[in-house]
Amino acid sequence: MHYRKREVVQVRPGIAYDCDVLVIGGGIVGLSTAYAITRAAPGTRVTVLEKEPGPARHQTGRNSGVIHSGIYYRPGSLKARYAVRGAAEMVKFCAEYGIAHAVTGKLIVATEREELPRLHALVQRGRENGIPVRELGAAQIAEYEPEVRGLAAIHVGTTGVCDFVGVARQLAEASGAEIRYGAEVERVDRRAELGVAVRTSRGDVVRARVLVNCAGLHCDEVARLTGDEPDVRIVPFRGEYYSLARPELVRGLVYPVPDPAFPFLGVHLTRGIDGSVHIGPNAVPALAREGYGWGVVRPREVGATVAWPGVWRMARRHWRYGAGELRRSVSKGAFAGAVRRLLPAVTSDDLVPAAAGVRAQAVLRDGTLVDDFLIREGDRAVHVLNAPSPAATASLPIGREVARRALAVLRGV
Repeated sequence: MHYRKREVVQVRPGIAYDCDVLVIGGGIVGLSTAYAITRAAPGTRVTVLEKEPGPARHQTGRNSGVIHSGIYYRPGSLKARYAVRGAAEMVKFCAEYGIAHAVTGKLIVATEREELPRLHALVQRGRENGIPVRELGAAQIAEYEPEVRGLAAIHVGTTGVCDFVGVARQLAEASGAEIRYGAEVERVDRRAELGVAVRTSRGDVVRARVLVNCAGLHCDEVARLTGDEPDVRIVPFRGEYYSLARPELVRGLVYPVPDPAFPFLGVHLTRGIDGSVHIGPNAVPALAREGYGWGVVRPREVGATVAWPGVWRMARRHWRYGAGELRRSVSKGAFAGAVRRLLPAVTSDDLVPAAAGVRAQAVLRDGTLVDDFLIREGDRAVHVLNAPSPAATASLPIGREVARRALAVLRGV
């Protein structure tokens, strides 16, 4: 974020509001929120501010495109409820608007004996979340993926893939909201008795009754600009991907058994809607909020990250895991070795570098990685403070929940 210290933007009594609800962030969650507001309360004036020249340029447009089933998430959590509901709704939404998608199913494969109890626990979790799961022995894996090897696996039939950027564009169009691109938020003045005024990088001032913060990688900064202390900091983790030069080796989606200590799903294989196969991501600290490569370094952002006590506590707790991720980042051979656990035929020559993504991971002061979606409210404001994967899958239910809260605030002012 950039600050112009001498400029003051204020909400003034008697000045007309430009909109009822101002949404900051034009990713899939922000656009879903705008869509849900206008569906739930027709006539509500919604404006969306997005600093990029188009929608879905960060987390939404830089992931593996998977419609997650919800099998990984703690029963009763927002992630579990919204992912299960959101997956079905996302398929329906894509079908209704002609957006590319496919329900492919996926395998979760155990390659080591110590992973078998965790695989069996996933079966139980899937059943608790209402997700149909088929257990497979080693020989049955080949029915779905002839080139994949493992000791056991489970097949989850409700997983799929889609064009999330296409979904975001459709949400923007169908919402009827005013979408302002190239409008980075620089200052916010929030008055409990009046509303909010936001100055953008273009010099515009937008006045609204209620602010909704869906700023993703910058959501904690926007919360603080608004005057609310979020009690978390966004720590950016870059996920690096490769494309598979021999896509015929993979029919659908193949995942390892995840480490229960981390919200990351590990290096997996994803056949996308265009027929290409992506491999990844790993998870390494990024040196900028939008640090899509090691060469992107923003000292102010690095300084803000390392100043948060939770970062050091997280690093002390998980340094061994992090060291393995860093090794796979700097060594293509090490990355290929991780892939060969699932797909033995892969060589380093099969891996073609692809675009990276950055996960906006909220970290508490004590070093805990926030595991669930996190939505908090302030005076005339609603903040979405943790919405990494599976937020794209769950974006329609998340949008309705944020809209419900924003409209409740609006009715009370």
